[in-house]
Amino acid sequence: MTQPAPLILDIAGTRLTKADRQRLAHPLTGGLILFARNWEDRAQLATLCADIKRVRPDLLICVDHEGGRVQRFRTDGFTHLPPMRAFGELWLQDGKGSPGSGAMRATNAASAAGYVLGAELRACGVDFSFTPVLDLDFGESGVIGDRAFARDPRVVGLLAKSLMHGLLRAGMAHCGKHFPGHGFVKADSHTDIPVDRRSLKAILADDAAPYGWLNTTLTSVMPAHVIYPKVDARPAGFSPKWLNDILRRQLGFDGAIFSDDLSMAGARQIDGREVSYTEAAITALNAGCDMVLLCNQSLEGGADVDALLDGLAEAQLKGRWVPNEASEERRQALLPAGPALPWDDLMRTPGYIHALGLLP
Repeated sequence: MTQPAPLILDIAGTRLTKADRQRLAHPLTGGLILFARNWEDRAQLATLCADIKRVRPDLLICVDHEGGRVQRFRTDGFTHLPPMRAFGELWLQDGKGSPGSGAMRATNAASAAGYVLGAELRACGVDFSFTPVLDLDFGESGVIGDRAFARDPRVVGLLAKSLMHGLLRAGMAHCGKHFPGHGFVKADSHTDIPVDRRSLKAILADDAAPYGWLNTTLTSVMPAHVIYPKVDARPAGFSPKWLNDILRRQLGFDGAIFSDDLSMAGARQIDGREVSYTEAAITALNAGCDMVLLCNQSLEGGADVDALLDGLAEAQLKGRWVPNEASEERRQALLPAGPALPWDDLMRTPGYIHALGLLP
């Protein structure tokens, strides 16, 4: 059986330390997620990514880089991408064109944005971005807000598919989030445990609909740290019912599943009790996640990161976690298949220049 590598970790600074290298070399580490604190400029980012690949070439270098307020790299030539709501607004603007012309322009612009986003990141050595947001904009959630394309799941599905087309054109996989939907609740799962009391029928007909429509396109999915008590008492990312029964079997998704950050408030309690990061990781993996994220725990020396690595290794040894061989295949499938265009070459590419001109 292929050695599983389900842990996505982070680092504290702009360069790898000895401790970072040791954690990244650990056989259970499958990648790392970058933040704004890991950025100085393009040259530094490219050097950092190359150093990471020298530790292990199969590590998946990830980032939350959606556009709008969730964009980690914003200077030294990186395009300031609009929030996804801008594409939903463009959808409604037919102007003097025929009915639906605004929708067609919006889908083309979303593909352009996906290509720019993916190509710029790949030119610096980043493999993967946790985008697009598939949540619906109900006008209630501050943490989602303009990160969502629109309220209508049909509009969200088509614009997300267009963005994903652009990402794939740049050679980058993607992640639909936050399954089955985080847009309805006001509470922010970074700081609270949101509860959505709607029925499964209502959620499947609305928020979760894009996941079924996009099951042939999505390369990965991230579930929400939200509890839907009419379906399961656990947050979706720790629920076999949500991940295996609904997402995989009912909606037909067969790509990779990432947990959201295990350090968020929405992940700190399961079944009414506080859990360790190791317990949370084991529960998520046993529920159907292929990979789990632990973010921002490298900042105080990384003791919690080391405890998770040791705890998961012990859990595997004692049979508390039995890896699924398909999970490692899914992780490796997210790695870029071909070389990226160097930055200077990308800047001169007609397709890239044209894509920039299509952004709202």
